[in-house]
Amino acid sequence: MRCSVLGCGWLGLPLAKQLIQQQWSVKGSTTSLEKLPLLEKEQLQPFLLRIDNNQISGDLNAFLETDILVICVPFGQQKNNFKAYQELAQAVANSPTKKVVFISSTSVYAACNSAVSESENTPMNPDKHALVALEKLFLQHPNFQTNVLRFSGLIGGTRNPGNFFKEGRVVQNGLAPINMIHLDDCVGILCKMLEGCHWGEIFNAAADSHPTRKEFYTAASLKLGKTPAVFLENLDFSYKTISSKKIQKYFDYTFAHPDLMALPS
Repeated sequence: MRCSVLGCGWLGLPLAKQLIQQQWSVKGSTTSLEKLPLLEKEQLQPFLLRIDNNQISGDLNAFLETDILVICVPFGQQKNNFKAYQELAQAVANSPTKKVVFISSTSVYAACNSAVSESENTPMNPDKHALVALEKLFLQHPNFQTNVLRFSGLIGGTRNPGNFFKEGRVVQNGLAPINMIHLDDCVGILCKMLEGCHWGEIFNAAADSHPTRKEFYTAASLKLGKTPAVFLENLDFSYKTISSKKIQKYFDYTFAHPDLMALPS
């Protein structure tokens, strides 16, 4: 099978490396000329592609000579380039690519003080309408099938939660439950999805446990030998807990790190 990974960063590169180990043929894109040799060293076919100022530069047609496209571009780099992503969707429609995975975020959900699922009745965050619009751009396209994969807070790899808050910082809502997922599980879920038969769906992905902000970040800081931030135990907060039951059921996936309080140092 062939896969093209748009955006070989924190998530895209580990995914591409895992797919290569599983004998996939993988193309990977970067916006950095200096990173091309790294992609080639990892046995990816490297591409220099940039999406900026509502334009796409690079050999997009050759990049889309593939079976599945995984879009791993952070939303901060997407939100002002909707027209360019319309162009990308049309290019996918005109290419051999028949399936797309669009990496999104559970930040699209409103904090409704309950567990949230992929149901259409789940309240949405009005500040994330641009991200939802990007999801729909691919999900509703008639010429290819798309899965939208909404990850919760990303940890693992270079993202050590013990470094998220400076020592001595005062942090609100220390008793609020958190939603996180480890890089190992991000890659594991994606590999299962790419080999699966369920398409045209939205999936949430978060670890099963939801410790409080104070519990989790205090423990993470102490593991690094750092003084934790100060977490206020105010009760006037809104929250949500992300359910991953759908993705576990559809892909028979077992989390490598279901308990966030038991993460390795």
